[in-house]
Amino acid sequence: MMIKMRRLIQFIKDWTLPVSIVTGSFLYLVFAFIPALESAATVFAPILDAALPLFMFLVLYVTFCKVDFRKLIPVGWHLWIALSQVLMVAVVIGVILTFHVTGETLILLEALLTCIICPCASAAAVVTQKLGGDLEEMTTYTFLSNFLCALLIPVCFPLLDAGAGLTFWSAFVMILYKVCLVLVVPMLLAYITKHWHALCRFYQWVISVDNLSYYLWGCSLLIVSGTTVKNIVHAEVAVSFLLLIAVLALILCLIQFVIGRYIGHSFRSTINAGQALGQKNTAFAIWIAYTYLNPLSTVGPGCYILWQNIINSVEIWRHDHAIKRINE
Repeated sequence: MMIKMRRLIQFIKDWTLPVSIVTGSFLYLVFAFIPALESAATVFAPILDAALPLFMFLVLYVTFCKVDFRKLIPVGWHLWIALSQVLMVAVVIGVILTFHVTGETLILLEALLTCIICPCASAAAVVTQKLGGDLEEMTTYTFLSNFLCALLIPVCFPLLDAGAGLTFWSAFVMILYKVCLVLVVPMLLAYITKHWHALCRFYQWVISVDNLSYYLWGCSLLIVSGTTVKNIVHAEVAVSFLLLIAVLALILCLIQFVIGRYIGHSFRSTINAGQALGQKNTAFAIWIAYTYLNPLSTVGPGCYILWQNIINSVEIWRHDHAIKRINE
């Protein structure tokens, strides 16, 4: 019995991300389609909605506790990753405006646009660290990409819908406000924890727990996966159109990871650059799609989050497998 339990625990450790995705998706489907559980679903929904930001806060707080703040400076690959993101955004916007795209094709391109223009995922530093990348470089780019996003959205989105009433400064300030809440607050608390003598023991405990931020992120991914499946199930479009968005989101995800790793290879930062361009803040992408574009375009980043975490799972498995082979 104990041997089986250890194997189960080891399996969950090895495949944390896919286990979280499958569990979250399965639990939503169970509660959604079994009438007897409808009342329980009503009770748990607000609890999970409140738990998600808490988990994300803890993920970033624990990660930032391990950051050397003196090393948070821009490096060469940051510029090229940012330029590649701007170029891809320009291509999609150019296609929409040049060919006067409307209808389902416009929804499709908007779905892809949100997956390109949104910033690097807040949890990208967690995966980067797990893969043996540079935590400080990744953390620095997380902030830079959010600032870039705050500039791109107010410039680009009014071109798609001039009547939306979106002004540059209103969108810029709103996005920076969200960035401050999500990134700056946990970083400041982590800095205080690291440098305040009274919290020294607690700080040592936080950094001593192996993969703590990774497993916390797995918990948040479980909730996000359930929410993603919910949005896809309730999307008021044909199944064939949903599948098309899902396939194109997968292709885009692979393209962004490949371009990022190609750029990073020139700077000996393959892991960092790949995660920076490929792993996106899809929760933010869903928000901007719902706020500024056609709400149906939220399906794009909803699918993207599943694909990027499957890719992350494969990357982590390959990395861990390589480490085990070296140690044997």
